[in-house]
Amino acid sequence: MFQPFTLTRIVLRRCFVLLIGLLAFPVMLFRRDRARFYSYLHRVWCKTSSKPVWLKQSERAERIFY
Repeated sequence: MFQPFTLTRIVLRRCFVLLIGLLAFPVMLFRRDRARFYSYLHRVWCKTSSKPVWLKQSERAERIFY
C-alpha cells in the first residue's frame, strides 16, 4: 500500500530541507512560530515513504513499549 522512496529522492529531499533551513535561519531567529517551521522541516526530513510520518512513528513507539 505504501511505497518506499528511492535513495535519490530521499537524498534530494534532505538536501532541500537543509538548504531551506539554512536560508530561513536568519529570518526565523526573530519569529515566534519558528518551532512549527522547523518541526515541519523535521517531518519532511524523516519521510522515507508514502506512509504518513505520524503513522510510522506511532508504529515504532508501539514496539518500544511492548
